[in-house]
Amino acid sequence: MADVPQLVKDALLASSEPMPPGSEEVRGYDFSNGVDYHALLESYRTTGFQASNFGKAVVEINNMIKRKLEPLPAPEDGTSNCDYLDPGQRPIDNCTIFLGFTSNMISSGVRETIKYLVKNNMVDCIATTAGGIEEDLIKCMAPSYLGDFSLRGVELRKKGINRIGNLLVPNNNYCRLEEWILPLWDKMLEEQNTQGVKWTPSKVISRLGKEINHPDSVCYWAYKNNIPIFNPALTDGALGDTLYFHSYKNPGLVIDIVEDIRKMNNISVYAKNTGMIILGGGLMKHHICNANLMRNGADFSVFVNTGQEFDGSDSGARPDEAVSWGKIKMTASPVKVYADASLVFPLLVAETFARSFKMDN
Repeated sequence: MADVPQLVKDALLASSEPMPPGSEEVRGYDFSNGVDYHALLESYRTTGFQASNFGKAVVEINNMIKRKLEPLPAPEDGTSNCDYLDPGQRPIDNCTIFLGFTSNMISSGVRETIKYLVKNNMVDCIATTAGGIEEDLIKCMAPSYLGDFSLRGVELRKKGINRIGNLLVPNNNYCRLEEWILPLWDKMLEEQNTQGVKWTPSKVISRLGKEINHPDSVCYWAYKNNIPIFNPALTDGALGDTLYFHSYKNPGLVIDIVEDIRKMNNISVYAKNTGMIILGGGLMKHHICNANLMRNGADFSVFVNTGQEFDGSDSGARPDEAVSWGKIKMTASPVKVYADASLVFPLLVAETFARSFKMDN
């Protein structure tokens, strides 16, 4: 076949169409210019792969912060500061930011990043799991330690040490939690019976933050700044264990989840705009997304997790699936970063909140 070279040439050297207008060149950071961490992280946007998703997440979070810092529009009916609304419905500012995280974020050093956001009033509404509360409280009583992913469970069990990935938590830490919290359950039961207090998970968590009274605690700063922490699965962890024991020792404490779902959904419904920052998957991810469904979708969204969508789980679902449900607006530009949040989230905060807000001392 005399035309074989031409056939091969046509296959290998087919001409390209022009790139769409605005297409950016792939380019990373040049260390010959020295080490500038802000410039390095800015270069992620044009680096490609998950680095570029990180860059998009920075833009998305900065957009929600920019909207948050804009003056809150006056109510359309002329009332002042939306006084006709219940406290849980009153818009705090021009963008209500929902922060969701799984308990392992509090088990890890990401806790300090989350505490920074809550202490400085940078987020407005939190959803987490039971472990996200108890691990925060426990760390005020005793530390966790670095270990290794490969440590054998049998040997750790014999020593009374619990492993969370490559973190180690002595079982005595949970014993301290039980000793501290059982008298509080007694007191809260008494207030329920004598004062008619109706406990909900968010009220319980606020009370625990007040009682722990520790500046390292996320729950403490949420209590101080009146930032609600919602947790419809409060019993799924060590807190549930203590409530189980308390139900035999001094039965009768009731914690109502219905009041909380009304409060959380109304925060979303009455917000001017909403942003979602969700670390991990599972219950807290769906809880925040579902609240934003009540307003026909969040305006800004960033997911950070390692989950995949192929098993149909909401945990690994891409933001576009949430668009189909009305949990994210059709006009939004949501971002998912496929990464371990312990690597990514502190860097995201460094490029967004830490550069945009004035910190309290």
